[in-house]
Amino acid sequence: MTIGLDWLPNTAFLYLLLFSRIGAILMLMPALGEDMIPARMRLSFALAFTLVVYPLLSPSLPAMPDDIMNIVGLIFHELAIGLMLGAIARITVMATQVAGAIIAFQSGLSVAMAADPTQGGIQGAVFGSFLSFLGMVLIFATDLHHVALAATYDSYIVFPLDAPLMFDDAAQLAIRTVSSAFTIGIQMSAPFIVFGLVFNLGAGILARLMPAMQVFFVLMPANILVGLILLALLLTMMMGWYITGFENHLAMWRG
Repeated sequence: MTIGLDWLPNTAFLYLLLFSRIGAILMLMPALGEDMIPARMRLSFALAFTLVVYPLLSPSLPAMPDDIMNIVGLIFHELAIGLMLGAIARITVMATQVAGAIIAFQSGLSVAMAADPTQGGIQGAVFGSFLSFLGMVLIFATDLHHVALAATYDSYIVFPLDAPLMFDDAAQLAIRTVSSAFTIGIQMSAPFIVFGLVFNLGAGILARLMPAMQVFFVLMPANILVGLILLALLLTMMMGWYITGFENHLAMWRG
């Protein structure tokens, strides 16, 4: 009895083709592709997810070309799409950094810095680091990582393998994503902007009425206290804006 292995090269090619896009997306996807997760675990998960979707996507994929340059071209095509989609999804987490920087400034804690685990451990405002980590936790708690995986699968419908690379459209999408992230960050921190304006206006008037008193120095503890109280009261609303924005971004992948 002879077992034919003619199917093996084409199967390996299709698996590698799927892994090129899926691996690039999952290495950059918020929550699933954080630097705090070991690279081997992320790579293993990408390999396992590729194995899961292979039976579903392989019938719609082309057969392995005879020319090696065509094979390399298809792999780079999928890598480019995966990197563009993953990088644009990563931009959405900028909303927490924008909100955290504004909240820290308005609360008088702009000099309080902490390492942000979602940004590769770089230093940032302590509020921004807290909101970034909380946003990552909420993505898992609300099962949005399942939506991210479904969007990765549906990306083959929106961005098929034979479609040309649309760098202009990707640039426009990146610009809209940055604008959306900044807008969401402003919406999250809007109460603190109002608080900062009112507080500083009142402190300025008090400083004019009592020139001998170091008003801003005396009111600094009150500024920090009110800022922390506002953060505790408004945290649910703020993270609701963030989660909604992240979900809306993933919906674009699903057509």
